[in-house]
Amino acid sequence: MIILSWLLLIALVGGVLALVDGILRVRGKGNTLVGIIEIVVAALFILSLFLPGIPFGALVLAIATLIVIVVGLIVRGRQGVGIAIAALAVIALWIVLVNRWLVIPGIN
Repeated sequence: MIILSWLLLIALVGGVLALVDGILRVRGKGNTLVGIIEIVVAALFILSLFLPGIPFGALVLAIATLIVIVVGLIVRGRQGVGIAIAALAVIALWIVLVNRWLVIPGIN
């Protein structure tokens, strides 16, 4: 059963932003390989929040998504960076909150 929580909403926002960034990266010129990898990893991250059978788990896929977004920012080309930075910040916040490195009452 899926329980709606702030952590789930933060993860969904980060995953959807990363997915949209990957789609925009594929539609633009250049960096299609990074875009395809970002789409696959972000989609697996979103699915891992709802399905227990995803092999690596949400935390590993979140870290992989974070790495792919950073690589995409480094080799960005002509695309804007607003969505990528927003996805990077939200996923990094989710990783920090899930590992309880920062405890905010009411969120984790």
